[in-house]
Amino acid sequence: MKTLFIGGIKSGKSRLAEAYILEQASADKPYYLATNEVFDDEMQARIRVHQQRRQDLFATIEEPVKLLEALQKCRGPVLVECVSMWLNNQLYHQIPEVDILQELEAVLQLTCDIVLVHNEVGLSVIADNRLARQFVDLSGKAAQLMGQHCEQVFFCSAGLKIKMK
Repeated sequence: MKTLFIGGIKSGKSRLAEAYILEQASADKPYYLATNEVFDDEMQARIRVHQQRRQDLFATIEEPVKLLEALQKCRGPVLVECVSMWLNNQLYHQIPEVDILQELEAVLQLTCDIVLVHNEVGLSVIADNRLARQFVDLSGKAAQLMGQHCEQVFFCSAGLKIKMK
């Protein structure tokens, strides 16, 4: 089954997704596929918060770019944290949009249980620079693709989740 947790930054979606997959997982530890690349101290601090919260409850895999390849190696439920950072990394490495969306489509076709975390970035103002607008547009297309393919979708805000599908 595929499940999407989508919401704004600091909406609680990561914590809610972690709790969800731990409830759904059998005796085996679920995988935690971390997609962040560390570019500065602030990002490193954010990552530490996530690491401390998940402790040793997950088998952690760090892969910022090759999402499909990493997921194909997993033999159990996987939490992808997060699709937004993976999209950011794809743009940073100048991967064409069509290739990004094709890889995401292939991820959504995998038979393993996957819980996806994604930032809703389309509820704000239109960005003033081309790259930011490209990211928002790509993020929206990815969200629609995940929404279509996921059996369950939860919108997160204020630390709460609302089932959309």
